[in-house]
Amino acid sequence: MLNAIKAMNTTTCERGSTDSQRRYSAKRQQHHVTFFCDAPSAEAVSLAGDFNGWEPTPMRRTPDGRWTASLELHHGYHRYLFVVDGTPTLDPNGSGITRNDRNERVSLIAVS
Repeated sequence: MLNAIKAMNTTTCERGSTDSQRRYSAKRQQHHVTFFCDAPSAEAVSLAGDFNGWEPTPMRRTPDGRWTASLELHHGYHRYLFVVDGTPTLDPNGSGITRNDRNERVSLIAVS
């Protein structure tokens, strides 16, 4: 099971906010987003998306076998994939599925 969590406005089954004490502000351009990937038997998991030029960024394994990566993203929609042991993997809990510039299916997250 793979999923991504967006603080304050997530499209996945898990919701949480490290910024819950902050009020909404139109001036706030970047939002903290935490991605989770449940792949306990994986040797390596990376996150690739339009926010990092599709260059896989290593995720960290947590004690429960999940993989996590946190970053700041701009408001809007972002396309991404998890790369689990070298295999591009869609996020079943993402906001949806779309296509990248090479017409490949990728996951979608809405950040607001």
